[in-house]
Amino acid sequence: MPAPETIAAIVVTHARLEKLRETVLRVLDQPVDHLLVFDNASGDGTAEWLAGLSDPRLIVLTSPQNLGGAGGFSQALRAARDRLDPDWAVVMDDDGRPAPGAIAAFRAMDRTGWDAIGAAVFHPDGRICEMNRPYRNPFWHGREFLRTLSGRGRRGFHLPDAAYAPDAPVVAVDMSSFVGLFLSREAIQRAGLPDPRLFIYGDDQLYTLTMRRRGLRIGFAPPIRFEHDTEAAQGATGLVLSPLWKVYYNYRNALIAYRVAAGPFFWPLVPVLVLKWRRKAGDYGADAARYRRLLDIAIRDGLARRLDRTHADVLALAENP
Repeated sequence: MPAPETIAAIVVTHARLEKLRETVLRVLDQPVDHLLVFDNASGDGTAEWLAGLSDPRLIVLTSPQNLGGAGGFSQALRAARDRLDPDWAVVMDDDGRPAPGAIAAFRAMDRTGWDAIGAAVFHPDGRICEMNRPYRNPFWHGREFLRTLSGRGRRGFHLPDAAYAPDAPVVAVDMSSFVGLFLSREAIQRAGLPDPRLFIYGDDQLYTLTMRRRGLRIGFAPPIRFEHDTEAAQGATGLVLSPLWKVYYNYRNALIAYRVAAGPFFWPLVPVLVLKWRRKAGDYGADAARYRRLLDIAIRDGLARRLDRTHADVLALAENP
């Protein structure tokens, strides 16, 4: 009988010990072979708490500076690949964690033909987590393209609620988030590592879209459930980003991802995106003018594919764009 496939869980954290504590204990309560925690220069007691754990499966990597989620996932996946060489690696944020039984459900499923598996992500209260809803790229699929053009917006290409039913079949997707994404050894070898220069936002979109362009297959498996304990606020037009510096990364990286997703449709799409994003300023109240100024810089850098701004530069822009 062949040995069970090895699974390495990867958690990237920055100064959220309360959420990290629950995630780490939840992961260690499940049948993983390794847990690699990448600590992005936390100063809230994270290092001390992790040092007090005795589980031999736990590996802690500490960065002297905050590399963001993208930098953390890039470094952590590199370490898992080079030091552990697992059959599968599953990635998550410090506030995203497997529901009870999730890892066992993954081990039990038939993964034939799949290079990566994305989990169904819910809020702790059971609502589907919109920011982690997978999609089929409408620029690659005629049906999704027509549904999106018909006025259905993101509902035209994101998976519907019915796809989340526990008995729903595994379906192919083009994008899956870094909350509960299982990556095979083959996937990591062929797709490489996430781009650390993105810092936060869009790194999972770019990574999974790149996987698909290289012929790798990503399945969405509804029996594998994850929880995302996020407190992100919603305004009249969707997600409101706080602190304000996150606006820069969100929209710069979105344009870079759209270029990959849309291909020849990218430039005709840009004016539509810019108009939509500028309309979100009303959700930022007294910070509306600062939002617009920061958005304009993000758009310029995104169109130029500029990825060399340091995080200190971005913080300064948010204070005085």
